[in-house]
This record gives sequence, structure tokens and C-alpha cells, in this order.
Amino acid sequence: MKAPERIVTGRLLLRRPAPADAEAIFSTYSSDPDVTRFVGFARHQRIEDTRAFLEFSDEQWTNWPAGPYLMLTRSTGALIGSSGLKFETPQCAATGYVLAKHAWGQGYATEALRAMVDVARATGVVRLYAVCHYTHWASARVLEKGGLTLEGTLHRFAEFPNLTPPGLEDVLCYAMVLENVSSTEGEMRS
Repeated sequence: MKAPERIVTGRLLLRRPAPADAEAIFSTYSSDPDVTRFVGFARHQRIEDTRAFLEFSDEQWTNWPAGPYLMLTRSTGALIGSSGLKFETPQCAATGYVLAKHAWGQGYATEALRAMVDVARATGVVRLYAVCHYTHWASARVLEKGGLTLEGTLHRFAEFPNLTPPGLEDVLCYAMVLENVSSTEGEMRS
């Protein structure tokens, strides 16, 4: 099942990125050193980097039930970041988020994450997970508020290309199982 390309939440409009969004993405968040410090993609140095992200987004949306979503405020229509799903299999997907500095601390990431949980559930995902750098407590808190549970620390697991020096870093792994447990299975575990 394909996910909707537009989702409306209480304060956000989440929508599939389009080629015309390149300049706004670049100037709002993808080229900002503070915003991209703890993300898994290299900070965009040129607009071509952002266009490459948009090509990646189209590939994800073509090959999977969903892909990246841009986050815009419903009140002003201003771009404030992105979220989305990255499928590994039809039943397993990763999620994440990145927000412009002016949108930090206002609950937008949690709101977007909850929408991604709903998208994952609607598209048949059984395991939804996210990782964050082990020192990025604000992101860890968002994952907890979004309903994901800390599974543990994955040592030397992910590269954060915008940290110096570059290299594999420890991450906190949060996940959620979305399948319904039948009453029989629940009784068997009791």
C-alpha cells in the first residue's frame, strides 16, 4: 500500500519533496552546520547536493510505499525540516527527522515522528526503528516521546560525516513493533 504524499497533523503539513524545493531545503536546513551536526548525511555544500537528495527521494517513493517528507508549518507554510521512512524490507523501515534551528524545542519533531509511526503502520511495517548519536539527548527524548523504546547501544555502528574527526560512532537504537499480537499469542506468553 502506498502512503499518502501529503499528511496534515495538528500543526504540520508533511509532503513529498519536489524538485522545486531544492533552494528552500538548502537554505533552511541542509547546509547549516549546527542543524546537520548529528545527521547521517554530509552537510550540503552546494545546491547540487540537495538536488541529489531529491533524486534519492524520488527513488524511495518509486520503489517503496513511502520516502522522505518535508515538514512545513500549517500556520505559515514555512519549510522547517524533513522526516520520512527509509525502507529496508517491506516490513522494516527506519525513520528520523531534521529541523531548522528556529524550529527546535517546539515539539515539531515529535509530531512528525508520530505521523511517521502512523504511516509505517498503514503501509505494513512491522519493525520501525531510529538511531541517534549517543550524546544527542534531545533526539533521544523525541524518540521516547514518539513511542519508540530504547533497545540498546550499538557500538561503532554509524558514521556521522559532519563530526570531527569522522569515523564510526556509537548510537542509541530505538524501535517499535507495529504488528498486532493475537489474543492466543498473548495468552501463551502469560
